[in-house]
Amino acid sequence: MEKTGQPVEEHLAGVTPRKRKADAERLVPLFARVTGQPAEMWGTIVGFGQYHYRYASGHEGDAPAAGFAARKAATTIYVYDGVDAHQEQLARLGPHTTGVGCIYVKDLDAVDLDVLADIVAASYAKLGDGPWTDRARDGAPG
Repeated sequence: MEKTGQPVEEHLAGVTPRKRKADAERLVPLFARVTGQPAEMWGTIVGFGQYHYRYASGHEGDAPAAGFAARKAATTIYVYDGVDAHQEQLARLGPHTTGVGCIYVKDLDAVDLDVLADIVAASYAKLGDGPWTDRARDGAPG
């Protein structure tokens, strides 16, 4: 994954539907506050910070250390250490669904933003220094 260099504001201007765009505009300052990093575009992902991953298969690369994507169906929040690491917080988040490493939110007004900030902060902090070797689907590191 690579940074695109596209201004975040330019990307968000094209997000539809309008609700998804408004939610994305609210998430940018939340993610920036939690990570201490500026927003940058990584394809269609609004990313914050960067980490390097290297898997046992030999596949490696760089990715945002925290991020989200404003998709038509829902906002996708990436949790790089896997959703299983955040079950207690997810129980308090509010309406959402999950994938292995993603939280899908259809309405940001319906979730607890403090809980979401805690999840993003915890996931971001777990990446730490050095290459990340665990995949979300392999379970959170102990």
